[in-house]
Amino acid sequence: MQSKHGIYLIDDHPLVVQGVTELVNAEPDLKVVGSTTEWTEALKEIPELKPDVVVLDISLAKANGIEVLKNLRIHFPKLQVLMLSMHDENLYAMRSVRAGAQGYIMKMTATEEVVKAIRHILNGEIYLSAGIAKQTMMRLVGRRKEGTMSPMDDLSDRELEVFQMVGEGLTTRQIAERLHLSVKTIETHKAHVKEKLNLASSTQLTQHAIHARN
Repeated sequence: MQSKHGIYLIDDHPLVVQGVTELVNAEPDLKVVGSTTEWTEALKEIPELKPDVVVLDISLAKANGIEVLKNLRIHFPKLQVLMLSMHDENLYAMRSVRAGAQGYIMKMTATEEVVKAIRHILNGEIYLSAGIAKQTMMRLVGRRKEGTMSPMDDLSDRELEVFQMVGEGLTTRQIAERLHLSVKTIETHKAHVKEKLNLASSTQLTQHAIHARN
């Protein structure tokens, strides 16, 4: 009998873990071999459990999923990773792929789509929604209309992370504490965000961040 492909989950939302586990385990050739809420724990368990695919939440409470992804790529370069997120795929899908993910799906559509995405990845393919895939192809062939690229694309991964936290209502000091960076560094990131998004003040930055979140 053919052995099942192992799936490992990194997510701190119990209902999501339960739902994905039920979906995956219902498949005859797939099995969730483990899960964790802490990416440091994943570094210990992945070598033992040897999963074929890791499903990674981009918004962990104690870590940024993109940074976790980059660490996974360093420690396990051959590991296949599917990003699972509640965030707008227009902002994070291609960033995730550039950071080394083999796929990206939204949690709001993550039902049978999780299994579909996992199967694509196991077949050596990149899995993105039809909309994002079309945008990517248009960029590659140079057919994208002038001016349709979002200024958000110019933000670095860290700048986008800070921008997102501003939208959550966190103060500069709170952001610094969460990211283990200095207040001065966060202020620098915010200044770069304002410049790239053509925002004149911190108030405009906050309003724009809240609007982007909703």
